[in-house]
Amino acid sequence: MDTTQTAPDIDTVHALAEAARDALPEPFRAPALQVAIRVEDFAPDSLLDELEIGDAFELTGLYDGIPMTQKSFADQPSAPDTIWLFRRPILDEWAARGDIGLSDLVAHVYVHELAHHFGWSDADIARIDRWWE
Repeated sequence: MDTTQTAPDIDTVHALAEAARDALPEPFRAPALQVAIRVEDFAPDSLLDELEIGDAFELTGLYDGIPMTQKSFADQPSAPDTIWLFRRPILDEWAARGDIGLSDLVAHVYVHELAHHFGWSDADIARIDRWWE
């Protein structure tokens, strides 16, 4: 019997993020579809340097775009708003915690980053993401 296990790959994490998006309450689902989801193993070094993060495992996700609360008709984005999820830091946190499913953790990171897009407060996030329950 082969008991070898492999870590979930980028496609699996991407599918979990899409499932989290699809599970959003109706008023948020359609606008969330306008935000691209990208999954990479780690944030690029240039981004980590810009954010002054010394350890790539410290960054599980990032919203890259202009929040809806700040957009104007004059904004001409060079790329779509994007939620970046970083697979290896997410998997590291998941393994270290041991008390939460991977789909729940991916959903938590996704919703937290989506909150930046919507301009949500912590209270708004808590209504969508019941992380602590």
